Amino acid sequence: MLLAYIDEIGETGAFVSKDDSRFNTSPAFGYAGFIIPAENARPFGQQFTIVKRRLFKKEIAQASDPGKWERKGADIFRPTTPTTYGYQLRAFNGLVRRLRGNGGKVFFYAGEKPVGTPGQVQIDRQEREAEAMRETLNRLCSQAEESEQNLLVMIDQITEKTRAERLPNMYGHILSRATEREEMKRIIEPPMHVDSVLSANIQFADWIAAAISRAIDYQLFMDSPFDWIPDEIGESMHGGITHKSKLHLLPRSVGDLHHFDVFKKSRPLYPTQMGNSLQVSHPHLMAKIYAKSQSKLKHSK
Repeated sequence: MLLAYIDEIGETGAFVSKDDSRFNTSPAFGYAGFIIPAENARPFGQQFTIVKRRLFKKEIAQASDPGKWERKGADIFRPTTPTTYGYQLRAFNGLVRRLRGNGGKVFFYAGEKPVGTPGQVQIDRQEREAEAMRETLNRLCSQAEESEQNLLVMIDQITEKTRAERLPNMYGHILSRATEREEMKRIIEPPMHVDSVLSANIQFADWIAAAISRAIDYQLFMDSPFDWIPDEIGESMHGGITHKSKLHLLPRSVGDLHHFDVFKKSRPLYPTQMGNSLQVSHPHLMAKIYAKSQSKLKHSK
């Protein structure tokens, strides 16, 4: 049996730009984490815990409940991490290699959001989450089918109200798709929700989700502060991502980015300049240019 541990990439709300006062959180939404043979899940979780306790010995000792202390991935993958906390990146790379040594692989699926306010893009947050979860389950089941293993999926705990809203959708999707796609029979149950403070593997899934979100940021924004991602963690990720992992991009001349593509130094959305013009237009870049022009216009009046 395979166990998959996943966490959210970004959030489901609208995105305008990083400079927008309200809609500035994440340009894409999806899920990321890892998949591992069941017999190796506990040993790997123990390895993660040892590394975490070594990295954050002081913080854990000062915590009111050391056994439940956790470091969020967002706090590890900051713009200045390579220069301020490089040892944390080295530890992360080591854990990715240990994951691979335990027969595991990194997984992700995320969809780029259209640029605009909720009114402009007619956003449906529940449908965005449901679509990302459907794609995630489809791709994890395909991986399980390739491995000829059954699958159990675990995700970070959410509120009971949200869980009750999402569970029927997950059940419905799995059952209906299983009538046409044999691989959907690999999943034993819809994703089970586990409190991250009680699960080392869910905590590492959160670290992976944060790393993937920074790689996506680098791919989507010309002036991303995470241009160090390919150099710092690309090597450990190379060959260690499931074949079905994908960043789904909005329609344009560039196609989706598959598995290791998000960690490449070269960026299809921002190719090397030819003369004075870029060969690909990008909605996030155009939105930023528009915002700057409007700001200049406002100050000139």
